[in-house]
Amino acid sequence: MRYRYLTADVFTDKPFGGNQLAVFPDAAGLDDEQMFALAREFNFSETTFVFAAEKGGTRRLRIWTPGGEVPFAGHPTVGTAHVLAEIGDIPLAGDSTPIVFEEEVGPVPVTIRASGGKPVFAQLSVAKLPEVGPPVPTRETLASMLSLEPKDLVGGHFSPQSVSCGLPFLFVPLKDRGAVKRSRIRVDQWERTLGSAWASMIMVFSRDPERECSDIRARMYAPGISVPEDPATGSACAALGGYLGARDPRADGTLRWIVEQGFEMGRPSIIEVETDKSGGAITAVRVGGASVTMGEGTIRVD
Repeated sequence: MRYRYLTADVFTDKPFGGNQLAVFPDAAGLDDEQMFALAREFNFSETTFVFAAEKGGTRRLRIWTPGGEVPFAGHPTVGTAHVLAEIGDIPLAGDSTPIVFEEEVGPVPVTIRASGGKPVFAQLSVAKLPEVGPPVPTRETLASMLSLEPKDLVGGHFSPQSVSCGLPFLFVPLKDRGAVKRSRIRVDQWERTLGSAWASMIMVFSRDPERECSDIRARMYAPGISVPEDPATGSACAALGGYLGARDPRADGTLRWIVEQGFEMGRPSIIEVETDKSGGAITAVRVGGASVTMGEGTIRVD
C-alpha cells in the first residue's frame, strides 16, 4: 500500500532552515513497527502520523523519532498543524483557527494564524504545566560532559535544572553564546551520567543571542533518541518557558522570549515562547513559529 507524505521546515519562514519534519496526513492502517521503520527511513528528528480523533479533538497524532515514539514534541505539533491547514485537511476559519491534537501526553490546543487564506504561524499550548525534576549532576560533571569548563556554566539563581512539560529536559545555562557554540556532547560520559536519568535530553542556552530581536541562544542534544543535535525543539522551549518563568520576578502577566536555535547546524530556527503567570504561579505555556511546506510524495509500505 502507498501512503502520502509531506515534508516541512518548522520554526522558520524560509526554505532550508528550521527543523525538518515528515507528515503522514492519513496514517490509518499503519502499525507501530511500520511507523518506526518510516521514522528511521526519513531520519528527521521527528515524523508525525495523523489519525482520526478518538476523544473529541481535531486529529490524533503519533510522533516518532529515529529512536522511538515520544508522547509530545513541539516542532511536529506546530509543523503538522501548518501542513494540514495548507493542504486543506483542516479548514481555516479566518485569521485564527483553534484546533486540538490528541497526543500521548494529552490534548494539545493549537492556534493556526492565517494571512490571505494561507497558514503563516502555529502556536501550541502545553497539555502539562512545567514540572521540576530531581537533582542534577554537578557543574563539573556537566561541564566535562559538554566539553566545557565549569566556569562556562552559570550558577546561583540560574543553576542547571531539569524541567518537563510532558517531555523532560536538563537545562544548562551558559555564560555566553561562545560557550554555547563550543559545547559538544561526550557520548561516553553522557551514557554514564544521564543515560538512565529522568531528563536525558540536554538544552544548553545563553541569554546572549546573535540577533538583536532574540532573547536566548540554545542548542539541544538528545543522543538517547538518536538525535545527536536538534535544530529546533519546541518541547524543550516549552519547558524552558517554565524554567525562565519561575526565575522571573514578575508575579502576573505574560512573559515572552524569542529563542534562536540550530544556527550552529546551518538551520537557523526562531521559536516564540510565552509563559502566563498569576500570583507568582505559572498558569500556561505556549510555543509557536512559522513553517514552510517543502515537498510531498508517496512511499510504499508492505
